Amino acid sequence: MRPGQAYRISDNDLASRLSFFLWNTLPDAELIKAANANTLHTPAVLAGQVRRMLADPRAGAISTRFASQWLRLQDVEKIHPDALLFPSFDNDLAQSYIRETQMFFDSIVREDRSVLDLLTADYTFVNERIAKVYRIPNIVGERFQRVTVPDERRGILGQGSVLMQTAVADRTSPVQRGKWIMEVLFGSPPPPPPPDVPAFDETKSATAEGKTLSTRERMEAHRKNPACNSCHRVIDPLGLALENFDTVGAWRIKDNGVPVDSNGVVYDGTKIAGPADLRQVLLGKSDAVLRNFTDNLLSYAIGRRIEYYDQPTVRAIVKKAAQNGDRFSSFVFGVVNSPAFQMATAEAVTTTAQ
Repeated sequence: MRPGQAYRISDNDLASRLSFFLWNTLPDAELIKAANANTLHTPAVLAGQVRRMLADPRAGAISTRFASQWLRLQDVEKIHPDALLFPSFDNDLAQSYIRETQMFFDSIVREDRSVLDLLTADYTFVNERIAKVYRIPNIVGERFQRVTVPDERRGILGQGSVLMQTAVADRTSPVQRGKWIMEVLFGSPPPPPPPDVPAFDETKSATAEGKTLSTRERMEAHRKNPACNSCHRVIDPLGLALENFDTVGAWRIKDNGVPVDSNGVVYDGTKIAGPADLRQVLLGKSDAVLRNFTDNLLSYAIGRRIEYYDQPTVRAIVKKAAQNGDRFSSFVFGVVNSPAFQMATAEAVTTTAQ
């Protein structure tokens, strides 16, 4: 086989790829048996194995590893809320937030729900610590329970793991929240800030009259710099829609004594105010969200970044999944059946002169 030539990987290699993708561990006896019989690559056998593996408890690795990486859950532990402003916070709450999102994602996998339920689902999983923050009654103890959430808490954007990692110690950060939405959900990171522009934290928190400014008022002062405004007018409205959530994810109606203002106009001219409007904006751009989700899932499965030549594969996976209600399993089947997953490229053989 000449260098650079594409070839189909062996069934044993396919079994290994499949197992590490869905279980993050070595293949089990049944998978090895199919590989040794050289039948794993056949469509019927492969589909059966994927369904079996998704139903297995080991498929929880998709939530604890893939979802955690994609949604940046490791960043929750980097935020240390001010103890004076948030005295009820401790590391147990941060860990509970991470587990909440992992369990929520796992429910999408187990129940084979639409991937867009990540934005719209009316339920989550809480223990007593989280329930107190979310003001959900009758939850006692450390055990997580599935609960229905109010409209503003729907989907991952109402969960403490996302809200906390996109805040700072003593205040919210609409910029970080808008940036997270653009990077994690849309896969479109904003450009870095221009040089020699004062950071937001250097914008004074009080006026000459001594009045304490809300986060939004400080943002508007920061945006008066024309070099900042071009990017902030895209980022800020997305983050401001979540401004009713404080640093630790609790709902509030005032910020520094000023009524919270979550109004904004997104880049296409749509007016939004609050989580429900933001959700509709994201659903209106669902193609971009699903393509970016597929990018991340495929990258996780094959262990490399997605390149321009992978985009036809990504588009094909998204298109086919749409025919099945964007169910999670449709994306998994799309990835597993893709050339990127089942093929490899022959490398040049190097020899060492004696």
